[in-house]
Amino acid sequence: MAQSANTAASSTVNLKWRVVDIAVASVIGVASALIYWLVALLTAAPWTALDAVVPGLPGLFNGLWLFAGPLAAIIVRKPGAAVYAEVVAGILEALMGNMWGGLATFLIALVQGVCAELAFAIVRYRKWTLPVVTLSGALSGVGCWAYSFIENLQGINLAGSYGIVYLITTVVSGLLIAGILMWYLYRAIARTGALDKFVSGREVRGISA
Repeated sequence: MAQSANTAASSTVNLKWRVVDIAVASVIGVASALIYWLVALLTAAPWTALDAVVPGLPGLFNGLWLFAGPLAAIIVRKPGAAVYAEVVAGILEALMGNMWGGLATFLIALVQGVCAELAFAIVRYRKWTLPVVTLSGALSGVGCWAYSFIENLQGINLAGSYGIVYLITTVVSGLLIAGILMWYLYRAIARTGALDKFVSGREVRGISA
């Protein structure tokens, strides 16, 4: 019987990456890059409009740039999966071209990936539950906010566009989109049998190793 969202755990950690782990994490990174690039185009006008209404409110969109790391981590379940997928997505998005430039895109992707990874590191890569994935999305949001806050030289201006409101909206967006939504997306994919080569997939379908 498949373990529930709140009890799924592993007593051992397999640190060795397989070819299939690299392949799937890479696919997640590539697919995410395309989505990130499209999101940047589609949210440009609404972003400006929302920021004019309440500075920092556009942070609600940020979860749409944060999901590669948590999704890769919960599927692949190897240390570094979140960082790897997010960096791959960031590099490819930068190569496709965006308003932020290559270096900035790479750096924020790295920060977001490391923060997403932190949630799984905290539990020593032994718990793969909805709360942990949700924390991963939220921490990725914190990383996104922190990079933007520092990059825009607002280190002491918490009332500015990248201040408290932006922190709250970005964390909420990361929690909901990169965390909770990715958890249910992963389980939906697993139910199709596409992830049977992974413990994460077999767990959902109740298949023994």
